Amino acid sequence: MLIRLDPASATPLFDQLAGSIRASIISGRVAAGERLPAARDLATSLDVNVHTILRAYQELRDEGLIELRRGRGAIVASAPRDFGDLTAAIDSVVAEARASGVPPAALAALIREAYQ
Repeated sequence: MLIRLDPASATPLFDQLAGSIRASIISGRVAAGERLPAARDLATSLDVNVHTILRAYQELRDEGLIELRRGRGAIVASAPRDFGDLTAAIDSVVAEARASGVPPAALAALIREAYQ
């Protein structure tokens, strides 16, 4: 699982982390039952505070995507419904945006606006 954080972004690090893990779970890159890295290990590898990792994990737990078990860590919950069609549509939109030279931040803003 590849996690990218941008410290210069206006989006809080825990939101970026939760979003990256969420995308991995929904896309199927991380399977149900798979263990996520321990909070301390992930914090060390990403060079962030352990509380940032724990907050992201708690958010994902509240969404029902992971289970937090004392002594066993974070485990991906049963797979969410299939998002294959949505993923394909997103891939198409991203390809169109790249071809049109739309920057990622502008595309995200357009999607947020359309979603609301």
